[in-house]
Amino acid sequence: MIKYLRGIIGVAADSLDYPDTDFTVERPKLDEHGNYSTNIALTLTKPLRRNPMEIAEAILDELEYDETIVDEVKIAKPGFINFYLSKDYFRQQLKVIHTQGDDFGKHPRKENPTALVEFVSANPTGPLNIGHGRQAVLGDTIANFLEWNGYAVSREYYYNDAGRQMRVLAESVKSRYYELLDENFPFPEDGYQGEYIRDIAQTLIDKHGDELLKSDSLDPFLEEAENVVFADINGTLERLGIEFDTYYNERSLYDDGAIERVLSTFKEKGHSYEEDGAVWFKATDFGQDQDRVIVKSSGEPTYRLPDMAYHTTKIERGFDRIIDLFGADHHAAYPDVMAGLQALGYATDNIEVYLHQFVTLVRDGKQMKMSTRKANYVTLDELMAEVGVDVIRYFFNMRTMNSHLNFDLDLALKQSDENPVFYLQYGHARICSIFKKAEERGVEPPDSAPDLSVIGEPEEIDLIEKMLEFPEIIASCGQTLEPVQLCQYLQDLATALHKFYTECIVISDDVKLTQARLYLIEATRIVLANGLTVLGITAPERM
Repeated sequence: MIKYLRGIIGVAADSLDYPDTDFTVERPKLDEHGNYSTNIALTLTKPLRRNPMEIAEAILDELEYDETIVDEVKIAKPGFINFYLSKDYFRQQLKVIHTQGDDFGKHPRKENPTALVEFVSANPTGPLNIGHGRQAVLGDTIANFLEWNGYAVSREYYYNDAGRQMRVLAESVKSRYYELLDENFPFPEDGYQGEYIRDIAQTLIDKHGDELLKSDSLDPFLEEAENVVFADINGTLERLGIEFDTYYNERSLYDDGAIERVLSTFKEKGHSYEEDGAVWFKATDFGQDQDRVIVKSSGEPTYRLPDMAYHTTKIERGFDRIIDLFGADHHAAYPDVMAGLQALGYATDNIEVYLHQFVTLVRDGKQMKMSTRKANYVTLDELMAEVGVDVIRYFFNMRTMNSHLNFDLDLALKQSDENPVFYLQYGHARICSIFKKAEERGVEPPDSAPDLSVIGEPEEIDLIEKMLEFPEIIASCGQTLEPVQLCQYLQDLATALHKFYTECIVISDDVKLTQARLYLIEATRIVLANGLTVLGITAPERM
């Protein structure tokens, strides 16, 4: 509709020889301002040096529109042109929703663009916690947005199974292995204390007995820990409905020479230097406030260096959009990585970095602390077991990613309208229940579009209008990558449905009206289900 309105407005402006202008066509916030409104007259005030009301009047005089679509056009101060769509237009759009079904809201693209979304990327040192959970859900939903907007999406998990964290993990397992065999091996300072460490150690005993007491190597402890922890992570993500297309191991960047190529290029181009035994990247040459160490005096790279090398592989794989989703603790590092890519000669305009804030778990009004190493945290699996996958996926999506999220366990467990995901799912289940009642009463739902002329109550038109926003919401989410917009939209749609249900009887003795309203609510069910699908939430038939 926006495209249609922009077209007829543009034609009218051209016929008046008005200059091109960047105008909007939007849904106004107030119902009395119509279904759509344009600010074109206001944008032409300065170049034409005329009163915007006069400009709006002139455009209105030239405006030619299909009266089966647009019922009325009005001008409102200080110069808006407001469009009121016809009831028949809304009725006919129900057929579009039915025809497109599961695809309603999708925006296919002929050019078949591609996108890479990197998210979670937790090293295999322990079970995923709820902080990882927020990133997992946000990342998967962002990928869904891109797919619904015509992108072929690759979901990627980047991890490091080497380095200090993994050494501490192996030492933690080894210490517990010795402890279970009544032998002594010091527990590392800041080691991992979760019960899963003891479980891994017991698995090693089951497999090898006490043979590993004779080995000085950490390798068997590291290998078992990595395998167990990664299997646990994958299982958690699978239960959350998330599947990755690729897993990218940081170690491969060393094996295939990508790290060395970055260092060589920096040196060759004069973008690095040595000082105090360390290698520094001249980040200040690329707009950063200070240069950065990329290789420590010990010879160990800092995490910025492999991140730069990793991003060269992302760019070289030719994706149209590269999406990085990080926790807020990455805010200081990613500008240096972008600067490094520029120093290497790569364009970075197709890389989008999103940071999400952290999650606080709240029970009985009190915050629960989280620390993987101290093991005083709630795992994502434990949270799923308590509140369910659907609640987790909705709660992690229902706030803007740059705002802190208080995950209210008491609210999440409520089976009432207070729980926002319950409210949405109940809308879908209510529609399914109406069809069940229709079946019990011998009422056959329409196979094709019935006579829709009987549709016209305000609650019916409002419900259809709300449904028709769905493709616009999906398109907008494809740009902003913010799930909260879809969450809010679905709440509004469910409210419109419940209001319709309160005011309008669906199954009655009026056969024509019953058929039309069954057709209407089936369209609503389609839109609700599609929206829940994008969020990764189930659409239950009963609750």
